[in-house]
Amino acid sequence: MASLKALKLRIGSVKSTQKITKAMKMVAAAKLRRAQQNAESGRPYSSRMSGVIASLASNVTPGPQSPKLLTGTGKDDTHLIIVATSDRGLAGAFNTNVVRAARKAADELTASGKTVFFYIVGRKGRPVLQRFYPKGIIAQYDTSEMKAPTYADAQKIAKDVIDRYQTDGIDVVHLAYANFRSTLVQEPVVDQIIPVKPAAANENKGNASLAAIEYEPDEEEILADLLPRNIAIQIYRALLENQAGFYGSQMTAMDNATRNAGDMINKLSIQYNRQRQAVITTELIEIISGAEAL
Repeated sequence: MASLKALKLRIGSVKSTQKITKAMKMVAAAKLRRAQQNAESGRPYSSRMSGVIASLASNVTPGPQSPKLLTGTGKDDTHLIIVATSDRGLAGAFNTNVVRAARKAADELTASGKTVFFYIVGRKGRPVLQRFYPKGIIAQYDTSEMKAPTYADAQKIAKDVIDRYQTDGIDVVHLAYANFRSTLVQEPVVDQIIPVKPAAANENKGNASLAAIEYEPDEEEILADLLPRNIAIQIYRALLENQAGFYGSQMTAMDNATRNAGDMINKLSIQYNRQRQAVITTELIEIISGAEAL
């Protein structure tokens, strides 16, 4: 049985931990508001851009002259998965869920005979993926100095990915991230961003503006600017969604940790009081027994 001094020290230690977790919860809650606003503001633009590019893809006939970012290489052998995670932990299963979704996609592709590589954004995804795919990680983008995601960061990642797509024999590029729903729900998703998936027939039905597309000034010039921009925007949205999801998960995790610390303090306090009462009772019995002996 622990001594009274040991129990008192442990209670003090848990109280200190509770103060830290409570402070981290408040910080995460404050940062979550801005991150959530940024994520929600970016969704309409990225969704509209995806729709425009998908409609272009549905009106382009794949061929030697068609843009590879739009129609693909004509093969489906080598896949690259961009795995967007955070640089920090203490956020529950946030990073684990994103990596698990990426691993599941990679396992399915590998089982069907495909070659899979990973492009890591953030630090938390690398240890797990390196354990299961030791030769699969081909690059990592350092986000340790990035206080908040910027479009410039997304452009750098997009440029690096496009360069590798054009030179390293990659056929398909996927993007794995956590889609922010609420502070309690962050949905891991794996979307294909290269080549662009054509819009479904029912999405184009009744939309006369998609029947014929005219490019001004030049189709090649417009697509050369529009396609990399779309990839950067989709990566930027993933970074924004990830940041909101991270702070939401961290706030929930720290709230749970604060509650658990409070429960532990109560239990330890009860144990301390009982043991202290037992010591006092024992001392009184010894004093009374000594007095009677005299």
